[in-house]
Amino acid sequence: MTHATPGHSRRKAAVVGVSLSDCGRVDEATPYALHAQAARRALADSGLDRSVIDGFASAGLGTLAPAEVAEYLGLRPTWVDSTSVGGSTWEVMAAHAADAIAAGHANAVLLVYGSTARADIRAGRRTGDLSFGARGPLQFEAPYGHTLIAKYAMAARRHMHTYGTTLEQLASVAVQARANAARNPEAMFRDPVTVDDVLSGPMIADPFTKLHCCVRSDGGAAVLLVAEEYVRDCRTAPVWVLGTGEHVSHTTMSEWADFTVSPAAVSGRLAFERAGVRPAEIDLAEIYDAFTYMTLVTLEDLGFCAKGEGGAFVDAAKGRLLVGGELPVNTDGGGLSAQHPGMRGLFLLVEAVRQLRGDLPEERRVRRPDGTAPELAVASGTGGWFCSSGTVVLGRG
Repeated sequence: MTHATPGHSRRKAAVVGVSLSDCGRVDEATPYALHAQAARRALADSGLDRSVIDGFASAGLGTLAPAEVAEYLGLRPTWVDSTSVGGSTWEVMAAHAADAIAAGHANAVLLVYGSTARADIRAGRRTGDLSFGARGPLQFEAPYGHTLIAKYAMAARRHMHTYGTTLEQLASVAVQARANAARNPEAMFRDPVTVDDVLSGPMIADPFTKLHCCVRSDGGAAVLLVAEEYVRDCRTAPVWVLGTGEHVSHTTMSEWADFTVSPAAVSGRLAFERAGVRPAEIDLAEIYDAFTYMTLVTLEDLGFCAKGEGGAFVDAAKGRLLVGGELPVNTDGGGLSAQHPGMRGLFLLVEAVRQLRGDLPEERRVRRPDGTAPELAVASGTGGWFCSSGTVVLGRG
């Protein structure tokens, strides 16, 4: 497999360490502690010494992110990134890190995240987010009760109206995510659910019932990227960053040209073009799934099926999204069942790398139709209410 454009002399970047912190219900830890736990585990996974880290990326915590988190971890980076675009933050940061490594601006970049979103609500330290705020462009929406989930629900209804997508098809996404979670002992919810279970749940925002929506958890994750010359010193097989793309679409719903097209339509196209691969070559996909509609429309926009055919593509009867399916999607159970502590994009990268390395229990592993290990994966994160997207194509060496 070729990992660089012919004639391109820049250094290749590889993921050599990934890990999760304790996840799910973590009542006693602080967000800083989860950052540290995930970072230590990812570094141990790589086999490298912390002294090699000269790049650091973090968002979502501290007044001066990532300076506060770097200080807490005892790091003094010479390259930093604090890009914050919601759930797609980590795919965008991975793209920036790979570019920095390629240009020689950094040798080893640590991406890390941690959140106690669930524990904070349980302890009364915060409330649930109905809106991201009411300043700037949001002042024209928030006063009318246009919540975060309502924006996704509105987009889902438009897809249903335009293409005939059904509630049962949307529910199929949750059913298959839960089936994948059942294989994952780290998943927060593992009991099987049916389409009827999803449809009969309490309504949250029409058409989304409770099981159409992601879980709320605690947890953290970390990913270590290094320049190609460091790979020989690692204890893990490298997973190469083959291509990346990023795109910002809108913040105000009135500025979103088409509710049935996500920004992944652009970030995905760029990532695949730069990687030199086609969607049909991808063995598994890790997709941001705060709501079932996100999975469906992102699959369309990444090119796994035609626009408007997402409903039929994700139908539970076909089982395409299962670990053993035609296109395994969110193989850990995703945000709908495994964990979702806030900006979940980094978890997508961790799972994609684990699958490509094959260092999971046999029942968790994706296999190609001929029984061989997967070669290519895509991780695509979404931020805000389809406001931004980052897509990363990964390949094993």
